[in-house]
Formats: sequence, C-alpha cells, structure tokens
Amino acid sequence: MRLSTITNWAYGATVALTLASGATMLMASSAEQAERAAVEQRAALDQMTSALLEDSYRQTEQARAYAITGDPTHVIAYRREKAALRSVEQRIAHFRDVGAGQNELNALHQALQLVDGLTEEQEVAISAAESGNGETARAILFGNEYGRELDNAAAQVARFQYILDQRTEAAVLRATEAARQWRRMSEIMLGATALLFLCVLYFILKQRILRPVVRLSDVVTRLAAHDFEAIPPDFPQVDEIGDMAQAIRIFRENGLERQRLEQERDADRIMRDLLSRMTQRLQGCDSTGDLVEVVRRFAPEIATGFAGRLYIHDARRNAMRQACEWLSPAASALEFSPGSCWALRRGQMHKPTGEMIDIPCEHLGEGLARPTICVPLSVQGESIGLLYFEEPETVLPEQRERAEKYLEMLAENIGLALANLRLRDALREMAMVDALTGLANRRRFDAALIDETGRSERTKSPLACLMVDIDHFKRFNDSHGHDAGDAVLRAVGGVLNDALREDGYAFRLGGEEFVLLMPGFSLDQAMARARQVQDHIRNLRVEHRRQEVGPVTASFGLAVFPDHGRAETLVQTADAALLRAKAQGRDQIVVAAVRDRASVPG
Repeated sequence: MRLSTITNWAYGATVALTLASGATMLMASSAEQAERAAVEQRAALDQMTSALLEDSYRQTEQARAYAITGDPTHVIAYRREKAALRSVEQRIAHFRDVGAGQNELNALHQALQLVDGLTEEQEVAISAAESGNGETARAILFGNEYGRELDNAAAQVARFQYILDQRTEAAVLRATEAARQWRRMSEIMLGATALLFLCVLYFILKQRILRPVVRLSDVVTRLAAHDFEAIPPDFPQVDEIGDMAQAIRIFRENGLERQRLEQERDADRIMRDLLSRMTQRLQGCDSTGDLVEVVRRFAPEIATGFAGRLYIHDARRNAMRQACEWLSPAASALEFSPGSCWALRRGQMHKPTGEMIDIPCEHLGEGLARPTICVPLSVQGESIGLLYFEEPETVLPEQRERAEKYLEMLAENIGLALANLRLRDALREMAMVDALTGLANRRRFDAALIDETGRSERTKSPLACLMVDIDHFKRFNDSHGHDAGDAVLRAVGGVLNDALREDGYAFRLGGEEFVLLMPGFSLDQAMARARQVQDHIRNLRVEHRRQEVGPVTASFGLAVFPDHGRAETLVQTADAALLRAKAQGRDQIVVAAVRDRASVPG
C-alpha cells in the first residue's frame, strides 16, 4: 500500500476518532447537565412544598391566635393569607410546570385537599370566636381531630416529597451513570486517537519513511561520489519509498553502464593511441625487418592475451613464411602455401574454431581446441601476408568482439605498411636494376662498392673485383641488329648472375661492360671463379630469329684487395687489367699487378 493511501487512511481514522471523542464529550456534558437539571428541579419542588406547608401552618397559627386572644388583626392576617391561596388545580399546575410527575401530583392533590379541609375548620372556629364562643373555637383548633388532620396533611406532603426524592434520585443516578459512561467512552476515543497517532509516527514515519530514507540517503551519497559499488536496498513494497529505491537502482544501473562505456571509451582511446603510434613507427620503417620488429613489440599490447604470428608472403617460393611471433602460439606451421589458409582464399577474417562451426585451415594442424583467428594482409586484392591469433582461454563475448575490431585495424595498418615497403623496395629495385639484364646497375654498384670496401678495410678481409667486357660487341649490333645485341647482353648477364647468386654481386656498368664484386674471395678463389665465368660465356649459344649470332667471348680484368692496392682504387686497378686484356688480344683474364705491400694500408 502506498504511503499516501496509508496517510490518508490514518488521517481519516484520526479525524473520525476525534469527532467521535468530541461527540462522546458532548454527550457526557449533556448527561451532566441533565444531572444538574434533576437536582435543580428537586430543589425547586422542595422549596415549593416547604412554602405550601408554611402557608398552611401560618393560617393555622393565625386562626389559633385569634381564638385565644380575640385580636382582630389575626383575622385580618388570616384573611389575607387565605386570599393569596389559589385553587388546588392552579397550585398543582404550577408543580406540573416545574416538572412533577403524575404520581407526585396525585399525592400533592390529596395533601392540598387535606389543607383545604383544615381551612374549612379554621373558618368554623373563627366564626365561633367572632360570635363570642371562644371555647368552641379553641376546642376545634386545638382538638385532637384537627391535630390528626394537620398531621395527615403534613404526612401527605411528606409522601409527596418522598416520591419526588425517589424520582429525582433515580434521575440523578441515571444522569450520573450516563455521564460516567460517556466520559469513559470519550477517554477511550482519546486513547485510541493517541495510539493511532503514535502508530502513525512509529510505523509510517520511522519504519516506512525515516529508516528507508536514511538507508537510501547513504546509497545516494555514495552514488553521487561515483561509488557504484553501493547497492540500493530492496524495498519490494509498492509505495513512494519503493519507487525511490527503484529509481535509485535504475540510476545505479545507468551509472554502471556509463562507467562501462567510459572504460570502453578509455580502452578504445588507448588502443587507438597504440595503433596510431604503431602506424607512425611503421611509416618510419626502412625495411621489412624494421616492420617485423615493430609488429612484434606492438601486437601483444594491442591484442592483449592473443598469442600470434606474423607471416609474410615469399613470392619466389610462393609461401607464407613466419616473420615473428609473440606470447608463444601453440599452433600454425612456420611456413605454408597460401592455399592452406581459408582467410587467404576468401580475402577476409576466418575463425575456424570457437562458437561458430567452420572449415579449419590446413596450416593449423590437428587437435587444437583453442579458438583461432586468421586475418589476411591484403592490398588491392593481393595477399601479401597473414596475421594469426589464438584466443585466450577466458575471454568474454564483448571482449572478443572488441578485440576482433582491433585485429582488423591492426591487420589493415600492417598490410598498408608492408605494401608501402614492398612498393618502395620495388621502386628502389627498379632504380637499382638494369632493365635489360636484370643485374644491378651502376647506381647500385657505387653503393655496394662503398659498403664492401669499408667492410673489408674494417675486417681486414679480401675483396675481389672482376671487370668483364664482351669482345667485339659492336659486331653483333652491326650484323644482326640491336635486338641480337640485347640478347647477347641478357645471356651474359644470366651467366654472371648464376655465377654469384649466393656469395657475390653482379653489375652491369653500361654498354657491354660488367663487373663482379666477390667479398671474402682470395686471389686464387677469384681467379677460379673468373675462369668458370669465362668458360660459361664461351659455351653460350645465342639465337636471334632462329639464327645463331656467333660465338661470344669476353675479356676480364681481376684485382683483389689487399693484394693489388687500396680498396678505394680497386675498381680502377681491375679496369686497368681489363684494358691490358683487351690490348693483348681479348678473350683472356688479366690479373692486376701486385702492388708493394708497404703501399697497402694495414
């Protein structure tokens, strides 16, 4: 029941009890007034009866005095008293008006008749005395008969008073009892009103209002201080306090939701800051190794608790090779073909295990119970890498959904950075590679020469330089056209590239001139490699338009650091040896002259 309803009922009951108490007090007052009226009536009737007896006794005294003394003044007084008397009916009517009952009036009527009978005897006695017969008059007025009649009249009046006293006493008793009962009822009503008031104060104000409000006030104070651990008390009653408790619970739930959203927003801001910082670092990477190191450091922070691997596509082998890992992933091969992963096939995120049943990727192996996520690194429809993640053992659905969003953003940033690096490498490769032969060009040679000579001087290791020039190259162009000359250049470039695929550098300096740098090669090793290249060039059979363009030979100039001088003059020394080889008849290997050891730094 609502407090307003209880209060209204309590107010109504209090008003009703108050009105009832007032009514009983009025009834008690009315009973007391009836009691006082009965007493006043009795006093009035007693006074009237006493006056009646006094009148009778005065007449008797006046008549007796005249009979004894013969004084006419007594007769005059007697006549005046008698004249003042009214008739019996009039005197009875006066008693009726005052409130005498019928029985009382009957007794009074008999008394008045007796008094009137005495008046007749008094008249006879006075007449006798006036006629001089005083003895007779005295005998009448003082005789036994007159005395008995006078006593009878007094007795009848006493009877009237007795009846009157009985009725009056009964009326007073009834009025007193009624007044006492009404007073008792009034006291009961007042007590009930006071008790109801105390109950309202205790049960409504204290139990239903004060105590709950104090508890709610403490919770509201804590909630106002953003302490959402405060749990509102449960007041199941349907009233204003229950409504307040429900409102506070809703406020707390909204506060918790706001706090959760703020935490998610803060976490999202932190993650976006991490992604932004990682993106900045990725943009500053100069090589794939730098990119891999950035991913290895940032991925565990962005994908918290998700173990994983970064795979980069190796175009030459057409395979996904692991570049780095974090948090020790338990599954996925270190290298696999792109067709082994459904994420790479479909070009979108793939979750082969977990809540949704799907086809597992071949690179995962068998017996993996933990949910995994594969996110392809794609640029313009081309898969250039893969991010592989293993979910933590305990992760909430909302955390998984939020983590997947970050994983996609992470993959997008890494994919763009990797694509930029590949584009940069491709542009650099285009700038550093001869388009015709596929060998490194003069720009690449100048950079490599500085690096290798510096390293050789620091490590005191040998560095061989073999200059190569195709013999009579102009003849191929003049006899067969420039296309045939280009075919010869491509064939010689292929020989040089194959000769130093793993342990050296092959460059085309321009025209028909090539150079080989062989770090760590001694003079004997370099000479053996030069002879090998020479033989391969001699064995070349170059065809152009289904015709063989003729034998191909080359002249070689070989110089080795530190045998043939300083590192910075190594190319000039080898070039001088090449000139001697051409001057001596071509198709031969000429080694530079050994310099004085004192001229070699070291």
